[in-house]
Amino acid sequence: MLLVSTNYAPERAGIGPYAAQIAEDWVTRRDAEVHVLAGMPHYPAWRVDPAWRGRWRAGELRDGVRVHRRRHTVPSRQTAVRRGLYEASILAGGLLAPPAVGRPDAILAQMPSLAGGVLAARLARRGRVPFVPVVQDLMGAAAAQSGIAGGGRAAAAAAAVERRVLAAATLVGVIHESFRERVRSLGVPDDRIRLVPNWAHVSRPTGTRADTRARLGWEPGRTVLLHSGNMGLKQGLEVLVETARLAPDLLVVLMGDGNRRAALLEAAADVPNLRILPPAGDAEFPDVLAAADALVVTQRASVLDMSVPSKLTSYFTAARPVIASVADGGGTAEEIRRSDAGWLVPPENPAALVGAAREIAADPAAADAIGARGFDYARTHLGREAGLARISALLDEALAVHRPDAAPHERKDATA
Repeated sequence: MLLVSTNYAPERAGIGPYAAQIAEDWVTRRDAEVHVLAGMPHYPAWRVDPAWRGRWRAGELRDGVRVHRRRHTVPSRQTAVRRGLYEASILAGGLLAPPAVGRPDAILAQMPSLAGGVLAARLARRGRVPFVPVVQDLMGAAAAQSGIAGGGRAAAAAAAVERRVLAAATLVGVIHESFRERVRSLGVPDDRIRLVPNWAHVSRPTGTRADTRARLGWEPGRTVLLHSGNMGLKQGLEVLVETARLAPDLLVVLMGDGNRRAALLEAAADVPNLRILPPAGDAEFPDVLAAADALVVTQRASVLDMSVPSKLTSYFTAARPVIASVADGGGTAEEIRRSDAGWLVPPENPAALVGAAREIAADPAAADAIGARGFDYARTHLGREAGLARISALLDEALAVHRPDAAPHERKDATA
């Protein structure tokens, strides 16, 4: 098997953990020889990890998976032109030095990387094997909705590339039902689209909330709002700076990294009740999430159907209520409604965030109950085993579909 994913372990945020768990699952459960074509670790800091700096190519055996890395540009500031150069460098690396893996049985690509999708489609066509992209984000929509400089002009070009990549697919996986219409609009028939939601990839908290809060210096009785993850344009995290400014009694914590981190630090210089922390380590991360009074997900008002934040699965597992400052019609809002695990407030509205925080502070028992519903939702709908099984079923179906000479009963058995 060959997995093409620009992001991969040791990256701990975004799609990297999902790509790693898929590849490792194929090794352990399918006894497959698995190769990954990936970039140099750089997310969410948008800086190449020091261990990989200055290297054009790198190979490693990680948890039974053979990882082939190629150098690419990493823009510290996001504009349409810089993002285009980033994608172009990924494509060039893969074309000039494709991984020496022989002819795989199937190729799966994690998108949003357009370059990764193009590379995977090309390798699949050359090997005459099934090609299955899993749409994690939609880059055409992202260019139009995220607020990136020059994004409006780049949106049509990105959508055109997406259209060509998806047209070459045997089957297309989407992580949320809200993506289906957009993928259909790119020319993919509905009978080739499969729902493969992301899963909760972090463990349950193990420490007590009181101990973790004391270690972090969060005062007892003070309401803590925590945002964890990427600090990019589409998150619109300035709304949390203004939330902290509006309500000095709240403690607002931004934990993570990204290309907007420096700008947020500057904006928050005169806001003493806002803290910006580096990402927590894997062992500590679940306890930090669980220590907050509420976990916050924010998106710019323009973000509708381009992405569903992967952080939601971790938030639900932490069993704390979620405040979602997002557009009402998108996939994130749908997940909050479906889980019944938090508050939906208008995007880019600090007063609405403060209002939700006040409700949580006023009734801690009710907040605990809402958080428990999120945990139940993660356990029953977002389990790792079920998520990985859906990916395996998608792959098996693609293998069966790609065998036009197979008898009908063989195709049925292959998708079981």
